[in-house]
Amino acid sequence: MGKVLVIGCGGVAGVAIRKCAQNDSVFTEICIASRTESKCIALKEKLAGKTRAVITTATVNADSVESLVALINKVRPDVVLNLALPYQDLTIMDACLATGVHYIDTANFEAEDTEDPAWRAIYEKRCKELGFSAYFDYSWQWAYQDRFRKAGLTALLGTGFDPGVTSVFTAYAQKHYFDQIETIDILDCNGGDHGYPFATNFNPEINLREVSAPGSYWENGKWIEIPAMSIKREYNFEQVGMKDMYLLHHEEIESLAKNIPGVKRIRFFMTFGQSYLTHMKCLENVGMLRTDPVMLNGQEIVPIQLLKALLPDPASLGPRTVGKTNIGCIFTGIKDGRKRSLKIYNVCDHQESYREVESQAISYTTGVPAMIGTMMVMEGLWKKPGVFTVEEFDPDPYMEALNKWGLPWMVDENPVLVD
Repeated sequence: MGKVLVIGCGGVAGVAIRKCAQNDSVFTEICIASRTESKCIALKEKLAGKTRAVITTATVNADSVESLVALINKVRPDVVLNLALPYQDLTIMDACLATGVHYIDTANFEAEDTEDPAWRAIYEKRCKELGFSAYFDYSWQWAYQDRFRKAGLTALLGTGFDPGVTSVFTAYAQKHYFDQIETIDILDCNGGDHGYPFATNFNPEINLREVSAPGSYWENGKWIEIPAMSIKREYNFEQVGMKDMYLLHHEEIESLAKNIPGVKRIRFFMTFGQSYLTHMKCLENVGMLRTDPVMLNGQEIVPIQLLKALLPDPASLGPRTVGKTNIGCIFTGIKDGRKRSLKIYNVCDHQESYREVESQAISYTTGVPAMIGTMMVMEGLWKKPGVFTVEEFDPDPYMEALNKWGLPWMVDENPVLVD
């Protein structure tokens, strides 16, 4: 049916590309591009003979609009799937506008250099106006709305699992189960064990920034910010068991607060073990989570980037990770004048994921929705000019695709609520 250009070849991209290759009636051509083309070539060779899709590779500097435009003009894809770093969202969006191609990603923009004066001025103004201090937010990409609309192009933001599937779960609940959703609790549980003393399940730089930042949630029309990891709850997750979970800031709260009319409260919780938290706090205390450069033997280094180089590559965790993830949403609200509650969730097995696509479940649960969101745009089911998050479209075809492509979901009409 069409051609996709995938930018990035890390753990999530590896899953998304394999799922595109499986879905070769839609993705008839796949170009894999990365700064390190050897990774793309290695994946292409693994897929040889396993798909009817024509797979090509390329090298690209995703920090450079000029490099991206040259590649897009050469490949001439129908859509660009951005699975690079969130730092590169805007350059890739600029390149898509310059070349007339639809854009899809899984995570909103985040500045790499948080000490840059120009970025800092805008950031501090937003903190003061909106009331949350996370380094990532949708405002930078929502600012592209008019440009994408006038160009007749679709930009689909955040089609991972959270954000992504959790937002589609919300749209599905609103369409089929509620007249009014009042509260949303998003629960992200990773019950996996990789056997290392300390490792992150996705890009360490992004992961550790997110976890060490202040938490925040939406309540009664405003943001409430709290110290990092200061709200803890215990929850018994189906097929995983009782886990400690902590309230974090997360990007889908921002878009759901905008797009779900009348919602009173939205919170996001993620599970962490005590060993992980102890390691992270120690690293933070000694300055290893700093994002600004420091001088060492006459050279500038960024501590968190050095830490990233020292930690296990998340893409390498698949063979040794056992256990399951359980990610979903608990809703409360009104249906036909009566109070009701509901939970929609998915359970994913790390070892089953690895057997299928040589990746652990964290990458799987993001890579599969990345393919599905791209398919929605490619097939014209989710295609209209402008910049959108996934809950702004009809959830039904996406929900059907989750069941078909490896992330079956369940509905609990009497869930245990989070207090």
